[in-house]
Amino acid sequence: MRNISVIGLGYVGLPVAVNFAKSTQVIGFDINTERISELNNNQDSTNEIDFSEFENLKLKFSNKIEDLKDADFHIVAVPTPIDNAKKPNLNPIIAASKTVGRALKKNDIVVYESTVYPGVTEDICIPLLEKESGLKHGRDFWVGYSPERINPGDKEHTFTKITKVVSGCCEESLKIISDTYASVVEAGVYEASSIKVAEAAKVIENTQRDVNIALINELAVIFDGMNINTIEVLEAAGTKWNFLNFRPGLVGGHCIGVDPYYLTHKAQELGYHPEVILSGRKINDYIPKFIAQKAVKLMVKSKVNIADETITILGLTFKENCPDLRNSKVIDIINEIKSYGIKIQIHDPQASITEARQEYGIEITNNLNDLIKSKVIIGAVSHKEYNQEELNKLVDDETIVLDVKGFLKNIHNGTYWSL
Repeated sequence: MRNISVIGLGYVGLPVAVNFAKSTQVIGFDINTERISELNNNQDSTNEIDFSEFENLKLKFSNKIEDLKDADFHIVAVPTPIDNAKKPNLNPIIAASKTVGRALKKNDIVVYESTVYPGVTEDICIPLLEKESGLKHGRDFWVGYSPERINPGDKEHTFTKITKVVSGCCEESLKIISDTYASVVEAGVYEASSIKVAEAAKVIENTQRDVNIALINELAVIFDGMNINTIEVLEAAGTKWNFLNFRPGLVGGHCIGVDPYYLTHKAQELGYHPEVILSGRKINDYIPKFIAQKAVKLMVKSKVNIADETITILGLTFKENCPDLRNSKVIDIINEIKSYGIKIQIHDPQASITEARQEYGIEITNNLNDLIKSKVIIGAVSHKEYNQEELNKLVDDETIVLDVKGFLKNIHNGTYWSL
């Protein structure tokens, strides 16, 4: 069994490191010193790992490049975000490649798990590894790609229970990579024919989901204009055996709301303008504004004094049961509402108050008792902490409830609207 290093200890890297560490020596590397400190104290702010469930892990957390030299199988699991122009920001994966390159030895293998467009591993990462190490790819070391499939907050579809797509630069490296992952992934591995195929497979997984949700979101906007309940329509249509079960909602986070831009960027480099993918992105990016405007319209219709009222937002993270605030579309709802001069109060039981302040410049509370009574509530994220008894205290017969995720339908007494 190879000695493993995992570079990047976020939502993807930490579960990978922990599961390999059950059977082999693992170096968990991250440049964030605070992250290394909390992990060394058996704490995980992402809530992906409960260290009390594990014993005798062969795992060392470090931010020292020297420690990476103890490994001969390096897994890169750093984020691949987009910039303000919605273009791929490859700086994290470039920096990680340089870091690994400085620790690279003969016969080492490097596997990338970060989401990229086809060609990044071979055209950008490998040259960096060669330059930093002074070694030759295909002779001294080998590279592969195995796309991550971690679903933050999901305790059922975990790292070991999801089929792992693997690829290598040659048959020899593919066998080693495949065997290494197969030793910990219970669901088995799927060997892609090339690195580019594996890269493409990853980027279209989330692109397909993004486009499907965009269709349902567009239908929700249309049906709202007809005073038809979208969920009731979907439940009726869902009785057909081949109808796909998608629901309307906010599409944010660091996967579905980001990955399509990696694919469209590469398509545009090739001189092709992708119509369907970008249209889906445009629709999904519009939904927060649609929800905010709907709230204002309902307030006007109910003759609520906009200048004096405070809207309550329940949930700020990008998805339920996950503390991750990156690319949360709830902030777009908030900013649109603020543009009308309406005051906001925000509650999220899982989000970091400090991170919300640093990331978005907003104040939130983790305690429902801190909220003042308001006439308008927007249920944005359906965290498990939102129980009926506590939610019932927030509403009365005059409350306007906008239910983005369908978890407030049993508490409303007044005006109720759902996406």
